[in-house]
Amino acid sequence: MDKHYKKEGKYSYYEAGEGTPIVILHGLMGGLSNFDAVAEYFPTKGYKVVIPDLPIYTQSILKTNVKSFAKYVKDFITFKGFDHVILLGNSLGGHIALYHTKLYPEKVAGLVITGSSGLYESAMGDSYPKRGDYEYIKKKAEDVFYDPAIATPELIDEVYATVNDRIKLIKTLTIAKSAIRHNMAKDLPKMTTETCIIWGKNDAVTPPNVAEEFDKLLPNSTLYWIDKCGHAAMMEHPQEFNKILEEWLVKKNL
Repeated sequence: MDKHYKKEGKYSYYEAGEGTPIVILHGLMGGLSNFDAVAEYFPTKGYKVVIPDLPIYTQSILKTNVKSFAKYVKDFITFKGFDHVILLGNSLGGHIALYHTKLYPEKVAGLVITGSSGLYESAMGDSYPKRGDYEYIKKKAEDVFYDPAIATPELIDEVYATVNDRIKLIKTLTIAKSAIRHNMAKDLPKMTTETCIIWGKNDAVTPPNVAEEFDKLLPNSTLYWIDKCGHAAMMEHPQEFNKILEEWLVKKNL
């Protein structure tokens, strides 16, 4: 990823390929590397893949909320000079993508959400987080996936370090509360953007009924399931995720 990583102005982001921009929004505990497979695949299919680093832990506490991050994404899209983008978000990133689409529908040609918060109150983890308890953090990280082996020691160490950083912990709790406050059930029926919902059938963080609710409330949505899959489909079943997404983009002429 390093050779495609750029820093311009206040933005740090990954960019590869040419064509219609797919702007990817990572989750609360996720980083750019969660989307490695998407970032490698779609530039070979005529798309520009762009993954901004979201300032989850660097914004002021007053701007640590879903609406401010949606505005940040809008400013980034304007900064890059993109007219229309396909927005793809996982978990909190899906929520930010949804909120951005609500505020700036003219900018979004298509929306893709996977394991997204926005409807489900405990999407951020009900008893989370406990500081200093490595085994608890390990179990929480493994619960994100159907196959716990995907929670590598590196990934667990990263989450553990975040939870034990006092400032990051405060920001994590602040954004979790904001996600609950910005429930989108009333907004979704008015959002007509073509939406692709890709969900793990075994997602324990945002369970399958959440995906069904998104599909029911969004007027122009298509729901796809991935079997034996948890909360981060693009990490756990990257080839299947890419295949579903590509077929949907072709079908919708995006």
